[in-house]
Amino acid sequence: MVSTGKLEGRKGVGHSAAGSAAPASGVAGTVAEAEVSDQDMLLFQQLFKQYIGLHLPLSKKALLQSRLSHRLNELGLRGLAQYHRLISDADGAEERQRAIDLITTNETYFFREQSHFDFLTRELLPLWRDQAHLRVWSAASATGEEAYSLAMLLDNHRPAGSWSVFGSDISTRVLRFARRALYPMARGQNIPRTYLRRYCLLGTGEYEGHFLVQADLRAKVEFAQRNLTALHEHDDGLYDLIFLRNVIIYFDCDTKLQVLRDVIARLRPGGYLIVGHSESLHGMALDLLMHSPSIYRRPP
Repeated sequence: MVSTGKLEGRKGVGHSAAGSAAPASGVAGTVAEAEVSDQDMLLFQQLFKQYIGLHLPLSKKALLQSRLSHRLNELGLRGLAQYHRLISDADGAEERQRAIDLITTNETYFFREQSHFDFLTRELLPLWRDQAHLRVWSAASATGEEAYSLAMLLDNHRPAGSWSVFGSDISTRVLRFARRALYPMARGQNIPRTYLRRYCLLGTGEYEGHFLVQADLRAKVEFAQRNLTALHEHDDGLYDLIFLRNVIIYFDCDTKLQVLRDVIARLRPGGYLIVGHSESLHGMALDLLMHSPSIYRRPP
C-alpha cells in the first residue's frame, strides 16, 4: 500500500530510459542475432518520419535492433522487413503504436533543468499574479515528471489561484505511467523536501522504493496523446506557458520548423515557450523573441 511519510533516508531505485525493449530472448534466427541492413533501416526511417516526424539516422541501427528485437521474437517474426510490413499495413495501427512506444526514448526526472522552474517562480508567476487562470502545456511530457513538477510549483505559489497543466506525448505507454503517477525514488531526488512532504506519498510493502503523487494534485493534471506533427487534429486552445524541452532535437530541420510554428500558434500573445538547454532556435523564422537562451516569448 502507499502511505504518507517523508522520503529522506530511503534508498533510491535505479531506472532505465522509458521505451527500452526487454532483452532479446536469443531464439536462433531472430532479428536479435541479425545485422540491420541499410534497406531495413531506410524502411523504418521513412515510417517513423511519416507518422511522428522522428529522424532516425543510419547510425541508430543498434538502437532499432535493441528496441524491436524482443517484440519480433514475441510475434515469431524472423526479420525487420516482416515487422515493417505488419506495422505499415492499413490494419496495423495498433502494432504501429506499439513500435512507436518502443522506439521513442522518454527518460526524464522531476525538476529537470532547474533553472527553467526558477525562471517561472522568479519572473513569470509575479508577472501573472493578477491573471485569473494560467494554462500550461508540457508538450513532451513522457512519464509525467515534468507536468507534475509544474503542478507542484503552481499549487505552491498559487494556492488560491486558478491554473491547469496539460501533459501530452506520442507514446500511449508512457502516458499510462503518467496517469498512474507512481515513480521510483531515484526519479524524485530533485523534488524540494517541502514538496515531497506535501505532494508525495511514500510507498510501503510491494511499493517500497517508490512514491505516489497525491490524488489532489493528480486531479489537476490532464494527460492525452498528441502527435506534434499533427497538432491540427486537435483544438486545445491557447496556453500561457509551453514547455517543449528535449524533443525537437529528434526532428530534421524542416520538421522542427513545422512543429515549432504549430506549437507557437497555440501560445497566447505574450506567452512563453521554453525549450531544452541543448536546443537552439537560432536563425529560424519564428514569431518569437528570445528572452534568454532556451526561453522565448511570443510578442503581445
